[in-house]
Amino acid sequence: MKKDKILKEIQDYTYHLFEEDVTGHDFHHMRRVAGMAKHISKNEAADPFIAEAAAWLHDIGDRKLFSRPEESLEKLHDFLQSLHPDSTTIENIEAAFKDTSYHKGEIPKTKEGMIVQDADRLDAIGAVGIARTFAYGGANEQPIHGNGDRATSIQHFYDKLLHLQDTLHTGTAKEIALERHQFLLTFLKQFHREWQASE
Repeated sequence: MKKDKILKEIQDYTYHLFEEDVTGHDFHHMRRVAGMAKHISKNEAADPFIAEAAAWLHDIGDRKLFSRPEESLEKLHDFLQSLHPDSTTIENIEAAFKDTSYHKGEIPKTKEGMIVQDADRLDAIGAVGIARTFAYGGANEQPIHGNGDRATSIQHFYDKLLHLQDTLHTGTAKEIALERHQFLLTFLKQFHREWQASE
């Protein structure tokens, strides 16, 4: 099967898994991450096919999203085999999305894996990243701000989002992150000004 056909099959597989997600990990998130991974890979002399394919699949098996993560990964492996690429291609795709998660604290072992991780983290900052943060918080009954020791969406900015810029691997991603990171800071400044005005 040709690479463009494989990517189309992967896209369809992802769509059926994430089309109804309301946590910010929906099909549109996968599409943005895949597009960004493809863009970065072209600038960073990596394999755009591996990077894009892995980016479409990077959230499959995430414990936040799947009640049976191991089973979802096994099904994914079987699906990739059904597309009949060579075994090395499957290994490279799986290696590229294996360590994407921020909470794992892992650095991917391949250039394509670093690119997928960068693309995913770029989608967590900027305007879309802000929207996704509150979508996830709402879906998980998380307060916006100011609820004592309980986790809040605003605290998530300080626990994770503001640190993402410093974890990026590629020059391309670091350049893109500059504006998005600044947007987070601008948003938080305005948010706290409005929040305090109502107290």
